[in-house]
Amino acid sequence: MNLPPLLQSFVLHFGEMGSRWGINRTVGQIYALLYASSKPLCADDIVDALSISRSNVSMSLRELQAWNLVLLKHIPGDRRDYFTTPDDVWQILRTLAEERKKREVDPTLSVLRELLMQSPGSEEERHAQAKLAEMQTLIEQLTKWYDDVKHLETEQLATLLNLGSRVTKLIDTKDRIVSLGRKRKGSKTS
Repeated sequence: MNLPPLLQSFVLHFGEMGSRWGINRTVGQIYALLYASSKPLCADDIVDALSISRSNVSMSLRELQAWNLVLLKHIPGDRRDYFTTPDDVWQILRTLAEERKKREVDPTLSVLRELLMQSPGSEEERHAQAKLAEMQTLIEQLTKWYDDVKHLETEQLATLLNLGSRVTKLIDTKDRIVSLGRKRKGSKTS
């Protein structure tokens, strides 16, 4: 690789992580290079920086475009296509979440729904359907939460993430307030 040591370490790591996330190592490396680059890069720049074949770069860029993770840029006076990533890391997170939902969660929910609509032919299938129904309920709850959260402004989303487990204190407080309201309402009717 023809990269400074810090950038090379990041690109190599992202390639390794990409293979664990289910994407080609080269796709991960190209994404990391584009993300960390101070300017849009053309395919030739990527070939030179990563010492990989032009065809591999082209296929990897197509995959990144299919995931909506790279942006196509045109430089005046240059006929080549240049690529970059969104500047906003939160937008990248939103795009990744939405793409993974479309590719992984939605098909799983469809299969679960189909399987739950079938009549079980045995006690073993009834047991399996009960477990599948639990899974479907959880995935649908997470999907509903995701659909609500994805529309939050970045600042609100960051606040929510920073709350972490402290959000349980907020829920406990809400429960105490509701409980007090019920007690007061009950004492007024007596």
